[in-house]
Amino acid sequence: MGKARDLSLEHRAPDTPLVLARDVDGSGERVRIVRLADLDPAEVDMRTILLVGSSQTQVVRRGDGKEVVWTPRRYPEV
Repeated sequence: MGKARDLSLEHRAPDTPLVLARDVDGSGERVRIVRLADLDPAEVDMRTILLVGSSQTQVVRRGDGKEVVWTPRRYPEV
């Protein structure tokens, strides 16, 4: 996983949001948002879903204080 992170950093911004969802629907379920540069490969195993944000993905704080990941449906026109 460390090699995949390093390769991704060659092509993606270090602040690219990632969602790590471990043990989904299990007793140890945990969902976290981390930056690509801060990804600890030891946190990703066969029970982890890893979602990589696009260049347009943003981390937004909701009114209740929780952070969510949001990606617009369309890319800006160039």
